Amino acid sequence: MDRGVLQPPTTPLRAGLPQPSRLRTRTHHRCSGSMNITKEASGEPGQAPILSPDGYVVTNTHVVTLDGASGNTSIRVTDVAGRLYDATVVGTDPTADLAVIKLTSATDLTPATFASSADLNVGDLAIAIGAPLGLSGTVTDGIISALNRSITVASSAPANPQDSSPQQTPNWLFDQNGQTQTSRSTIALPVIQTDAAINPGNSGGALLNAQGDLIGINVAIANASKTSSQTGNIGVGFAIPSDLVQRISSEIIATGTASHALLGATVGDATADASATVAGAVIKSVTTQGAATQAGLQAGDVITGLDTIPITSADDLTAQIRAHAPADTVTVHYVRGGQQATTTVTLGTLGG
Repeated sequence: MDRGVLQPPTTPLRAGLPQPSRLRTRTHHRCSGSMNITKEASGEPGQAPILSPDGYVVTNTHVVTLDGASGNTSIRVTDVAGRLYDATVVGTDPTADLAVIKLTSATDLTPATFASSADLNVGDLAIAIGAPLGLSGTVTDGIISALNRSITVASSAPANPQDSSPQQTPNWLFDQNGQTQTSRSTIALPVIQTDAAINPGNSGGALLNAQGDLIGINVAIANASKTSSQTGNIGVGFAIPSDLVQRISSEIIATGTASHALLGATVGDATADASATVAGAVIKSVTTQGAATQAGLQAGDVITGLDTIPITSADDLTAQIRAHAPADTVTVHYVRGGQQATTTVTLGTLGG
C-alpha cells in the first residue's frame, strides 16, 4: 500500500514565504478576526476565531463548558478593540472538542478565512494565535511537524460502544491554565502537529498558514510531566484540522448539533494481538448489518490504511473515522491471513 502521504515537501522549507514585514501585516489582520473568551465561573481564558459578521465564533468545547455542561456557563467575549460581548452556546460537539457560540448584538465582524487542511505539507509555516497565561493576541510561529496524527484527550462525551477502541488514559493535555483531567471518558482526535509555541490559554485559538488563513484550531499540548499539572510548551502542540472545523461548525450553526461517521466495529491495537503480522487496528468484532459488515470486513482483519492515511493503531482508525461525515465513502486497506486487500466502505452514523 502506498504510504506516501507524509512525505516531506519537495521544495525548500521556507521557499516562497512572505517577507517578515508582510507576514506580520497579514497576521495582524487575521488577529482582528479572533476573540478572547472567559468563563466567568473559572476565569480561564480561551480563543475563538470569528465565523460570520453577525457573531458566530468557533472554539473548543472544553473552553465553554464546565465538566461537560454548558447550561450554567457564563461567557464573556472581548475583541481586539476591547469591546465586550455576552455570548451564548449555540452547540457543542464533545466528540471533536468543538463548539460554536453566538455573540449578542454583534455586527460587521471580520470572519476568518479558511484554507483546506488537505492542502498542507510537513514543513509548511504555521502561526499560532492565542492568549497564553492571559496574554491575548500572542502570536508564535513554527512549522507543520506532522499530519494525520491521532491523540487521546479527556472528554465530556460518553463512551460509545457502537464503534470504539479501548478506553485509555488521556495522553495529551488541553492547553488551559490549571487544567485537571478527571473526565469520565476519552476521545481520539485527528490533529495537525506543530512546533509553534502553544501554551495554557491557547485553546480554541487559530492556527494559520503563511497567508494568514485558518488551517486549524489549537486544542492540546504534550507535557514533559507525567501528571496533569502543566509545564508549558515543549515544542509539541496539536490543532484540529480546518476541514473538520468547518464541517462541524457549519452543522452546529444549521442544526445545533454535529454528526460523525461510524464504521460499526470494535478495534484494538494490532501490536497487542499475538496473531497480527502488521501494525494497525485489528477488528475485534463487527456490528450486524453495520458498515464494516456490509463491506466484507471481519473480526481478525488488521486495518492498515484509510484512503491515503496510514493506520497504525486503534486510536488512528477511530480518529480518522470520526472526522468523516455519515454516508462518506472511504477505501479501507487491510490484511487478512497475511494477504493485503482493500474494500470500499460507506460509513454509518454515530448514534444513529
